[in-house]
Amino acid sequence: MYDALMRHVLRHVPSEPAHRMGFGLVRALGGAPGIGPRVAGRFAPADPVLRTTALGLAFPSPLGLAAGFDKDAEGVLALGRLGFGAVEIGTVTGRPQPGNPKPRLFRLVDDRALVNRMGFNNSGAAAAAPRLAALRAVPEPGMPLLGVNIGKSKAVPADQAADDYRASAAALGAYADYVVVNVSSPNTPGLRDLQQVDVLEPLLGAVRDELDRVSVDRRVPLLVKITVDLADDDVDAVAGLARRMGLDGVVATNTTVARDGLRTSGDVVEAAGAGGLSGRPLVERSRAVLSRLRSRLDDEQVVISVGGIEDATEAYRRIRAGAALVQAYTGFVYGGLLWPARVNRELAELLRADGFTTADDAVGADL
Repeated sequence: MYDALMRHVLRHVPSEPAHRMGFGLVRALGGAPGIGPRVAGRFAPADPVLRTTALGLAFPSPLGLAAGFDKDAEGVLALGRLGFGAVEIGTVTGRPQPGNPKPRLFRLVDDRALVNRMGFNNSGAAAAAPRLAALRAVPEPGMPLLGVNIGKSKAVPADQAADDYRASAAALGAYADYVVVNVSSPNTPGLRDLQQVDVLEPLLGAVRDELDRVSVDRRVPLLVKITVDLADDDVDAVAGLARRMGLDGVVATNTTVARDGLRTSGDVVEAAGAGGLSGRPLVERSRAVLSRLRSRLDDEQVVISVGGIEDATEAYRRIRAGAALVQAYTGFVYGGLLWPARVNRELAELLRADGFTTADDAVGADL
């Protein structure tokens, strides 16, 4: 149904309203009490070859949904039932904010890409907290692992960013399976400046302290998300910081502000305007950043690879290159409702064909 809707209706609707319509259908199918468990029985990952251990957690599949799709934790269970082993909500900010003026989301169909300048539109950490608490209250079939991606509120000055991130960690950390500090969106002014290690280190330290305070019975893994646009030296600096601070890993990579080598006509690209580009054009650089990080991080530190993952072949390539987990966003938008289940099925076939008994065994096999 979603695929027919995408082909015949949603592709002719502006991107943001189309996202709301599609996500509404996902929630209706996967979250409804009578339908949802049957959806989970059919689509949620159950093949044992997909099982993955990372961040001290057991994932039913290495395939996760990247932050940006479910900003306010409104459809976590439904998305897990479609086949995602983890769902990363957000980006959530300490304060509620409307984001940038509309229109702010655009398709570049010829490149299987999206341009967004959403600006961390979300209802804020205080609004997300009760939804996450409810998800934790009663186990449900098909429930994915829960990542929480936190960012800086636009109204907060840069010199108060650590306190803003700390507030989000305080509100949400106890419910998260892992937390990601997002300092890499191009759509919040000054945010990418926080990737400089001298600024990033105290910020991450503040979040780590808060997670330890609100979750005394377990250690919540902490990762940082970086942009695809970081220069190699800066990637190395982040890896060094991650090792020095004992971070649990790095999510690589966020969107790009570059527009090089696109197939889409120049007038369409120009009409889309500024913002982060995601999807197929990120593939090569995302692979390169993964490789660079993997060679510089400690063995136990995780890389979650994201950027241009459209199919099982690319997901498998990232895993063999050292990604313990992979994430998609644009691939799911273009692939439709059945996309995660199809990727899981084909990924399982690839793993078995190469003699692996779990996805864990394949991580870094090409290194």
